[in-house]
Amino acid sequence: MTKKTLKIIDSTLKDIKALDTKTLNLKKINSFTDILLITSGSSSTHMSAISNKLIKELKKNKVEILNLEGKSSSDWVLLDLGDIVINIMSISARKYYDLESLWDDSLV
Repeated sequence: MTKKTLKIIDSTLKDIKALDTKTLNLKKINSFTDILLITSGSSSTHMSAISNKLIKELKKNKVEILNLEGKSSSDWVLLDLGDIVINIMSISARKYYDLESLWDDSLV
């Protein structure tokens, strides 16, 4: 299911013009998720559009969303699909929290 789900996510993010999407394969180094995906929106409106479109496409394809955090946030929205965790971040929040630096570059 992960490969199919990743294709849906990738296609949706490209359609909605999400910025600087990174996919980290964490399967071998942790137990909370297999894939950590980080992307950005150019504004709170763009971030909202990204999360809304992702939710719509995931539901349409019967992909269960286990948890949704920050839906009304202008800085960070998180969608937990279990084996995939999607972080939609404002450019400033992404720079501040710098999630990519927590993981080895070889995982990207």
